Amino acid sequence: MADILRGRLVGVSGGDGIYEDNDRGAASLPGRDAADAVGGAGAPVTLPGTAAETSADRPWPVRHLSPKIGEYIARMSPVWVEGQVLGVKRWRDLVFLTLRDTDENMSLGATLPAAAVDALGTPLEDGARVVVHAKPQWWTKSGSLQMKGREVRTVGLGDLLARIELLKAALADEGLFDPARKVPLPFLPRVVGLVCATQGDAEHDVVENAQRRWPAVRFEIRRVTVQGPRAVPEVLAAVRELDAKPEVEVIVVARGGGAFEDLLAFSDEELVRAIAEVDTPVVSAIGHERDSPLLDLVADYRASTPTDAGKRIVPDVAQERRELEGARALAAAAVAARVERERRGLEAFLTRPVLAHPLRMLDPHRERLTSTRRASGEALVRLLTAADAAVRELTASLRALSPQATLDRGYAVIRDDAGAVVRDASTVAVGTPLHVRLARGELKAQVTSASSASGG
Repeated sequence: MADILRGRLVGVSGGDGIYEDNDRGAASLPGRDAADAVGGAGAPVTLPGTAAETSADRPWPVRHLSPKIGEYIARMSPVWVEGQVLGVKRWRDLVFLTLRDTDENMSLGATLPAAAVDALGTPLEDGARVVVHAKPQWWTKSGSLQMKGREVRTVGLGDLLARIELLKAALADEGLFDPARKVPLPFLPRVVGLVCATQGDAEHDVVENAQRRWPAVRFEIRRVTVQGPRAVPEVLAAVRELDAKPEVEVIVVARGGGAFEDLLAFSDEELVRAIAEVDTPVVSAIGHERDSPLLDLVADYRASTPTDAGKRIVPDVAQERRELEGARALAAAAVAARVERERRGLEAFLTRPVLAHPLRMLDPHRERLTSTRRASGEALVRLLTAADAAVRELTASLRALSPQATLDRGYAVIRDDAGAVVRDASTVAVGTPLHVRLARGELKAQVTSASSASGG
C-alpha cells in the first residue's frame, strides 16, 4: 500500500493528522465541507478543515474520517497485483477471495466478476497464483480496504520456473546447496520423523518399506497439508517440532509427486532456508524422478520417491544378515587357508635333514668344542709350568735373602722387651730380660754381665 498510495497513514482521531504526503510533506484530505455540525442543543460545532488541524480537543469523528479516506482511495488508479489465492467463494455474479503474499505473509481481500474467473478456462482454487487488475475500494461502514478486481490471469508455468531458477541461483551463491554442508544419514536410526500428507500413499510407502527392511524402526509422524497456501507453515512447524526431539535421528519430508504447481510449496524460500538450518539430517522425498523442487537441493539426501526414502533411511536386515554370514564365511575360509599354509610350511621344514636329525647340527660344534678344550688344557699346563718355575726361582731368592737362612747357620736374633734388636752389649743393662730367636724356637734369658766387644 505504501508504494501505491505514495504516502502513509499517521493517525486517526487524536493524532497529528491522518495522511502525510511523502512528496509534499503535507496534510489534508479532500471531501465534504469542513463545517460539519455536531454537538447538542442545536449549537453547531465547527470541525477542523484538514487533518493537520485536528487535535485531542478537536478530533474528527469516525463518520467524518471514514468517508474522507474513501474519497482519497477512490482517486487511486487501478493496479496489477500478484498473489496466491486463498478462500475462494462465489456468490451470484461475484467471486470473493484473498490475495496472499507467501514471502511476507501479507494478504488483501479482493472481489472479481464471476465472468472474468470463468474466462480463465480452469477452476480458480486455493493455492493458485494469479495476477489481478484491481482498484482499491474503501468500505466506509466497516472501515476496510478491498481490491475490486476487473481482470484476472493465472501466472504461467514459465514465469514460475524463471522465478524458481532465480531463487535457486541466489541460494546456491549463499552456499545452501553446497555438498560440504550436507550431513551423512545415520546407519541405523532408532526413530525416524516423517512429514507427509494427511491422505495419500507417501506415508504408507515410507513406513511399509522401512519396516519391511528393518522391523524395529519407529516413526514420529506429522500429517500436514502438502500443497496450497497452508503447506509452507504446516511443513515448517512439523519439521521444527521433529528437529527439537533428540530421539529423532532423521527427518523425511514426503509427498507422492504431483503437478508442477502442486509442488511449489517445496520451492518456497522460507521453507528451504528453514531446512538448511535444522540440525537433524533431512531426506527429501517429494516427487518422482522428473520432479525436483528446491527442497531436494538443500536436503541432506534426495530420494527419488517415498518408496526410495523408506529403503534409504534404514538398512535391509536380510541383506545385512547375508553380508554378515558372508563375512563370517570369508573369515573362516581365510583362517583355514592360513592354517593349511602354515601346516604345509611346517611339513616342508620337517623334511629338511637338519630337522629330521637335529643332533647332527651339533657335530661341528662338538668337534670345535673338543679342539678348544684341548687347546685350553695345553695353554693352562704351559701357564702353570711357567708359573711354577717363577715361584721356585723367587723362593730360592727369598730364602737366600731371608734371616732364617742366617739362623740356620747357628746365629740368633736377640730382642729386648720392647722388641728392639739388640746389636750392642753396652746398650743392655745387667738383669735386663732378653728374647733369643734361634733357627728353631725361642729362648728367654737375662743379662748377668755385659762387656763391649773390641773391634778388629
